[in-house]
Amino acid sequence: MNDNFRSGFIAIIGRPNVGKSTFMNQVLGQKIAIMSDKPQTTRNKIQGVYTTDHSQFVFIDTPGIHKPKHRLGDFMVQSSINALNEVDLVMFMVNAKEGFGRGDQFIIDKLKNVNQPIFLVINKIDEVHPDELLPMIEEYKNKLNFQEIIPISALNGNNVNRLLEVMEGHLPEGPQFYPEDHITDHPERFIISELVREKVLHHTREEIPHSIAVVIEGIQGQENSDVIDVQATIIVERKSQKGIIIGKQGQMLRQIGSEARKDIENLLGSKVYLELWVKVQKDWRNKMHQLRDFGYNEDDY
Repeated sequence: MNDNFRSGFIAIIGRPNVGKSTFMNQVLGQKIAIMSDKPQTTRNKIQGVYTTDHSQFVFIDTPGIHKPKHRLGDFMVQSSINALNEVDLVMFMVNAKEGFGRGDQFIIDKLKNVNQPIFLVINKIDEVHPDELLPMIEEYKNKLNFQEIIPISALNGNNVNRLLEVMEGHLPEGPQFYPEDHITDHPERFIISELVREKVLHHTREEIPHSIAVVIEGIQGQENSDVIDVQATIIVERKSQKGIIIGKQGQMLRQIGSEARKDIENLLGSKVYLELWVKVQKDWRNKMHQLRDFGYNEDDY
């Protein structure tokens, strides 16, 4: 290993739907964070590990910061803010299409208490005219003393390598925390649940708000076979939501299962038999014991 090897933890923070998960998946070249055009898709801090010959980046993808409306919302916002105190660098990502808003000001106010280098990353530059970028950069420059301001397109990969090069120069010298082929410290069970949740969000669109959770009931190999059995339950808050997810004659649930199975097979490198159920748990987002059951840790408040 290089004597001057650099390594560090980087928090990716920003309003909902700015492209944090898309960025992570672009850098790692493998889907570990779910993507949706609905806000508040990411709920837990997902670590993605990117290793080069000279450095190792450990990314923490935080939930989008928003005004909380329930206990789950409180958890998500507090989780994001806590991440800022645990890292070496902070990436504040904004959406070039949306412009500066109150949510950005809320985050900037939090960032004023952060001592680590903060990089402003303006994402989705492929969706705006280049002439719109300069005024946006100037506006943000006046809000906070950023280490660097770098425009990118996470979806297309534009300028992403440049961002990584600049950040690498600010990583402290340190050990390689993870093996070089390691891309996440999240257990497969968590990633599988997220892949299923992504398909539900994609297919139900506006009918189902973010009042769903996915619990993996079991993962086991079939005897004398290379097929892996996965059983998962989709938790909703209302009976009407259950009907939407199941769909007419079970068609929607089959579609969700079929697409999720393909992603899970890519993740596990094996054939998968996926069984899905849908269960109603009224008002689960406001009940602490159910939040714990679904993987949200009270210690993170």
